[in-house]
Amino acid sequence: MSTSAKTFPIWAFFSLLTNGILMLAVILLIWQQQRLSAFFGIVTSSESINLNNSPQIVTPDLGRRHQLTYQEWVDILKQEAKVASDQHPGHLSILAGDSLSLWFPPELLPEGKTWLNQGISGETSNGLLNRLKIFDRTQPEVIFVMIGINDLIRGMSNGVILDNQRQIINYLQKTHPTAQIVVQSILPHAAEEATWKGKDKLLAVANSRIRELNQQLQSISTKKGVKYLDLYPLFTNKQGNLRREFTTDGLHLSPEGYIVWRSALQIYGEIELKSQRQNPSGEKG
Repeated sequence: MSTSAKTFPIWAFFSLLTNGILMLAVILLIWQQQRLSAFFGIVTSSESINLNNSPQIVTPDLGRRHQLTYQEWVDILKQEAKVASDQHPGHLSILAGDSLSLWFPPELLPEGKTWLNQGISGETSNGLLNRLKIFDRTQPEVIFVMIGINDLIRGMSNGVILDNQRQIINYLQKTHPTAQIVVQSILPHAAEEATWKGKDKLLAVANSRIRELNQQLQSISTKKGVKYLDLYPLFTNKQGNLRREFTTDGLHLSPEGYIVWRSALQIYGEIELKSQRQNPSGEKG
C-alpha cells in the first residue's frame, strides 16, 4: 500500500517536535554554563505579556490565593473566565492544571497570546475534570493541560488517573471543537533532594512510575487525536530526577524552571504554526 501524503503532516509534526526538544535540551545545557539566573534577569526586564497590558483579563494576586479555600479559588476562576468569555480576547490560550500552572509567571508566558490561567494549587485530575465547565463559554485557540502529580501524591492508581485524563480530553474536545488541546507530561520530582513539606509522600512516587504514566498518557493523546507535549526529559538530571536549578523545593518550579517550560511552549507554537501553513485545511492523517 502506498504511503498517503495526507499522513505526512502529523508524522512531520511529531518529528519536528522531537527535534525541537532535542535542540532545546542542548540550548539549556549552554544556558546552565552561562548561569541561568543572569539570563532570567534579562528576560523579566525586557519582556511583557498581553495579559498585563490588556484590560480584558486581570492578572490575579497569586500570593493572596494561599489563604483561599478551594471553593473561593474556583469562584475567582469563574469570574476570570467570565471576563474572557464576555470580552473574547484574541488568541486566547488557557492553562488548566494545578500549582505548577498557577504559579507560571505572567511575564514569562509566550507573547502574542492572551493567557487565562485556570490553575489551582493542590488540584487533582478529578477536581479539574469537575470544573472544566467554568470556561465553557470562552473561545480559546489552545488549551494546555498539565495534571496528575497530586493524584500520585495522594495514592491514586494509574488507572484512575488515566481514566480522568481521557474524560478531560473528551470534555474539552466536545466543548471546544475548534481549539487545539495540548496534553503536557507530568513533571518529575527531585527525589531525595526534595525539601517540600510532603517529601515522604513524594518519595513514595518513583520517577520511573511517572515516566511510565507519561508513556500511557502519550498513547491516549495520540488515540484521541490531541497534541502531546513531552516536557519531562527537559527537566531531568542524569539520575532521572528533577534538576536542582529548576525547582524551589523538589516539586514546584523555580524561575529557571519556568524559563524551560516557556521555551518549550514557544518551540511548540512555532512548530504548530509551520504545520498549519503546510496543512491549512486542518486535515488529519
